[in-house]
Amino acid sequence: MIRLALPHEAAVVRDVVHAAYAHYIDRIGKPPGPMQDDYARRIADQQAWVLEDAGDIVGILVLEATAGGFLLDNIAVVPQCQGKGYGRVLMQFAEAEASRLGYRDIHLYTHVMMTENIALYRRVGYIETRRISEKGFDRVYMTKGLQPEE
Repeated sequence: MIRLALPHEAAVVRDVVHAAYAHYIDRIGKPPGPMQDDYARRIADQQAWVLEDAGDIVGILVLEATAGGFLLDNIAVVPQCQGKGYGRVLMQFAEAEASRLGYRDIHLYTHVMMTENIALYRRVGYIETRRISEKGFDRVYMTKGLQPEE
């Protein structure tokens, strides 16, 4: 089940993100951007979603309507649950939510050194649109066109 995160779940959301991204610290030389986000604010702004399985939160999404379009700002699955299809379920939910809200495409970004993420996003239909350095990170932005809701 995917649902909006609740205010009392901010620490759990943060912990999921930290567990999912911790292995990137050595690779990029510092904690990735998602590890520095304010999840209490994201929850208050109704931008944080959780994926539950058997009552446990196993994954999270941060979705944001921006001036540039609909942004999949963060997707994270706890390491012990990776490889079980939860990430795919979260991606499909994000794309469906963007379509439901009337967006024709969805955007995301990842660090240039997270090459496995870039490859995964390409496999599911995202195309690279730009590479920029912002907020102290070298990022790859990607976009995927969406099918209109019927």
